[in-house]
Amino acid sequence: MRKVIIDCDPGIDDLLALLYAVKSSEIEVVAITTVCGNVPVELGTQNVFTCLKRCGRLDIPVYQGMAKPMKQPFISAQDTHGMDGLGETNFPAIHEKQAEQINAVDFLVRYFSEERDTSIITLGPLTNIASALIKNPRIGNHLERFVSMGGTYKSHGNCSPVAEYNYWCDPEAAALVFEKLGKTIEMVGLDVTREIVFTPTILEYCCQMNPTEGNFLKDITRFYFDFHWQQERILGCVINDPLAVAYFIDEQLCQGFASYTAVETQGISRGQTLVDRFDFWQKPANSIIMTEVDSHLFFRKFLTVLLNAQEETIKKDLERLKMG
Repeated sequence: MRKVIIDCDPGIDDLLALLYAVKSSEIEVVAITTVCGNVPVELGTQNVFTCLKRCGRLDIPVYQGMAKPMKQPFISAQDTHGMDGLGETNFPAIHEKQAEQINAVDFLVRYFSEERDTSIITLGPLTNIASALIKNPRIGNHLERFVSMGGTYKSHGNCSPVAEYNYWCDPEAAALVFEKLGKTIEMVGLDVTREIVFTPTILEYCCQMNPTEGNFLKDITRFYFDFHWQQERILGCVINDPLAVAYFIDEQLCQGFASYTAVETQGISRGQTLVDRFDFWQKPANSIIMTEVDSHLFFRKFLTVLLNAQEETIKKDLERLKMG
């Protein structure tokens, strides 16, 4: 199995992504690192423990990372995810698991001090990665792949007209990673994640197929459903982060193009990904920008894992119900 470290800021859709990754038989999650973003980092760490206990995987080490962006004041997304980050479910704290003593940044610095057969998937702001790069500029040379849920090319932003939240929260970190990582950044941004809408029909299907898992999904997404209706008149919720995990597992899910990309750090364009699609700057490509996604295939893969179901059954049901 391919090894992966997941850097995240749970967050409802982060939790869905973690459930998918940890339960998947196709990847090995060797560690989870947390960063401030959707919620303060301490709360995000607790939400990771909630996920791991539910999956029976408290053995996976968790490293708590940066508590604030590199330069900007920290602004969480608790208006989107609830004050607890999980839709105001207020799950009890997990006391039998603690974060590792070493912080996330130093863990990444040490882990990638030599070449590894391990990739990184980032689901939140890039603060941990940028901070680790400053200490160890060779991280990009020592990892397999780097997949980042963040940014947007042609789609509108989700926290400003032009910016996606993860890069907007810490634009200096995102800019540094795109400039200095030295590994192609596979950017799974809003152009493709907006196509992954977890609808009321899909939710009800989950409840019918596996009531235990379905009702858990209903509990944590109810707040998210309400937010998306109020903000964008979407009936359902966009689940950004699971697509990054699914694409890592199966690259056929998304298609895009190679490009040089930079991130704006100031003013009304803060956090905007400047994608040089037509090579005006004539710089080597540092990213692959995803622009197309097979949403049906995504939901087939995603629901098979989350519902502990047979993929052929999920495939037939999705086709019959015209979902995904």
